[in-house]
Amino acid sequence: MLRYLLRRLLLLGPVLLGISLITFILMQLIPGDPVAIMLQGEASSPQDLQRIRAAWGLDQPAAVQYLSYLAHLLSGDFGRSFMRQQPVLPVIADALPATIELALASLLIATVIAIPLGCFSALKHRTALDRAVTVLTVLGISMPGFWIGLLLVLLFSVTLNWLPASGRLEFGVGLEPITGFYLLDSLLQGNFDAFGDALAHLVMPAFVLGTAMAALTARMTRSSMLEVMHQEYVTSARAKGLRERAVIVGHMLRNALLPVVTIIGIQAGTILGGAVVVETIFAWPGLGRLTVQAISARDYFLLQGIVLCFALTRVFFNVLVDVLYSLLDPRIRFS
Repeated sequence: MLRYLLRRLLLLGPVLLGISLITFILMQLIPGDPVAIMLQGEASSPQDLQRIRAAWGLDQPAAVQYLSYLAHLLSGDFGRSFMRQQPVLPVIADALPATIELALASLLIATVIAIPLGCFSALKHRTALDRAVTVLTVLGISMPGFWIGLLLVLLFSVTLNWLPASGRLEFGVGLEPITGFYLLDSLLQGNFDAFGDALAHLVMPAFVLGTAMAALTARMTRSSMLEVMHQEYVTSARAKGLRERAVIVGHMLRNALLPVVTIIGIQAGTILGGAVVVETIFAWPGLGRLTVQAISARDYFLLQGIVLCFALTRVFFNVLVDVLYSLLDPRIRFS
């Protein structure tokens, strides 16, 4: 296992190099001058624009710009953000906890809903419950997230006034940031008013982000359970007199979890990037919303840093899924 993990880490370098190159090329193809956008609304002469381009290195050929970026990247310097006028890493670090908190909440919602729902659907195969779950999962996969988000805002924020429509915390709620995770910070400080307010802000975006994930996971759980529920080891477990709950959880569900873990890992690896639309709708101050702002401002260095962060997250979850494989099925070994 250790050799396998080391090999995966060695392959991380070429992967990140290729991603950084593709991101740089795509950013160069986007029309618009980042300096002109940065100075929009200010009186500036062509000489001023040229001077600022030279200061940022934007007057160099594209190949020279990329090689210079790589040289700084190898030394741990991700560059400076045009938009924020500060180093890229602190900007990403400020927005990352919000996205992680949203991603973990949506992952928790999706898993808690999907796995039991898929199990019940398989156990009640070809019944009304099974058909209802199938319809719900198809709707969950088919409906776009931005549409669900707008409907929830219209219902729970505008009509019923139950939940806040945007942001992470109501203005005026006193909370001292410690970790950047508002739910955790409020518990550490014993501020239950802030905890309730942060939770209320988190409910709708987490539900929207977890809807498609829950639907796909439920369908995969149902299919996997149907494959294993008639296997010989399940019949043997029942013949030994084991309780039905022990048969379902210990024999059927455990063996059905391998493809389910795969689909959860794939979705968890992309959930940070998938939060772009949801964070924009709910004005959630995370990496997704920061990505949209960086693209609008043609902030090359900031966008490249965000994409590299997404890539590292994807690789981490892929490795984590491989490790979980060996825990769920001792027969699986990585050499």
